[in-house]
Amino acid sequence: MGVDLETPMPIPSTAPRPGRGSKQADLRLHNERLMLTLLRRRGALAKVELARLTGLSTQTASVIMRKLEKDGLLARGAPMRGRVGQPSIPMTLAADGAFSFGLKIGRRSVDLVLMDFVGQVRETRRQNYAWPLPDAVLKFARREIAALSAELAPRLRARITGLGIALPFELWNWADEVGAPQREMDAWRKADLAAALKASLPFPVFQQNDATSACVAEVVFGRGSAFKDFFYVFIGFFIGGGVVLNGAVFSGSGGNAGAIGSMPVPGPVPGRGRKPIQLIDAASIHLLETRLKAAGVDPSPLWLQPENWDGFGRHLDAWIEEIAGPLAHAIAATCSVVDFPAVIIDGGFPPPIRRRIVEATRSALAAFDFQGITAPAIVEGQAGQNARAIGGASLPLLNRYILDPTSFIKETT
Repeated sequence: MGVDLETPMPIPSTAPRPGRGSKQADLRLHNERLMLTLLRRRGALAKVELARLTGLSTQTASVIMRKLEKDGLLARGAPMRGRVGQPSIPMTLAADGAFSFGLKIGRRSVDLVLMDFVGQVRETRRQNYAWPLPDAVLKFARREIAALSAELAPRLRARITGLGIALPFELWNWADEVGAPQREMDAWRKADLAAALKASLPFPVFQQNDATSACVAEVVFGRGSAFKDFFYVFIGFFIGGGVVLNGAVFSGSGGNAGAIGSMPVPGPVPGRGRKPIQLIDAASIHLLETRLKAAGVDPSPLWLQPENWDGFGRHLDAWIEEIAGPLAHAIAATCSVVDFPAVIIDGGFPPPIRRRIVEATRSALAAFDFQGITAPAIVEGQAGQNARAIGGASLPLLNRYILDPTSFIKETT
């Protein structure tokens, strides 16, 4: 579980004493990560405030801050005057302190982002395709990682902490939905993209499910900091989700916690039987693509122009109306099992579309009987179209610089 960063965190009385070798180094690393985690969550903080929140002495906090500043991980803000004594100097994370790559493998495109230490995407590269194939994705990743690395100054290139890969599990199972020959998609059964990239890169490689990666992005850089517990929904070509408990992403024993796409929901044909179907077949973007194709409308802007869906008119309106009910059903069922105070909805579409989906889901949810439980707040996400790639890029940073990285972060071996 994650650390409660809202209250001071004193050093345990059993902390190792100086001179005890690696245990002392572990304690020092713990305190450094604790400060970096607080600054990421809270923003700029002065040493007195950091000392109070961590339970460290002001002197110890100052020593750690000086080291982190020397290492290039912290930057000084403008002095804060107006109080008695010396003006306090707030410290923030230094944007150039560390860099990481995030690779998102989707059903219609592959994206690579270069992200800095504060979560700003510095560069993005994309390649569209009819369906994903391992060799093409690997070639793209190697080429663009080399190109973006070469564009960094040598001193910044040395600060690349790793690559995080966000990809759907069992890509080979979706050949029909993406319109691909099964024999070509079967190449993913034996493909080990992470191992292939690790062998050719000078930094660590991590891998995670794409929806979980999007959830990580929301926790670290989005609305996640406003809620200790929430359920996360990401609507992409297929819908997926994530579970956040006490500020940490919970992946479950099999890594499938939050796999809301598999949840049964009522079928779409009232009066002709309501045989349950999976949410993935009731509230995913591939349904909009199918609707557009059936109407003779080119669906390629869904992937080629993900920031602008203005040309889809009534087909888009019908899709939003179609998915709101199943979404509300799945949310009500989820929140009856775990008392989530909020559900955050994001996806691979423009922010105005996200807003409409959230509003439609709220309206559909208002018709449900919540007697015995509390209806959750339905909230817009912030990470948006790049959520999965940003979440992937977060994995190396979490592993190296954040206190107690959650158990889903796994470096490839």
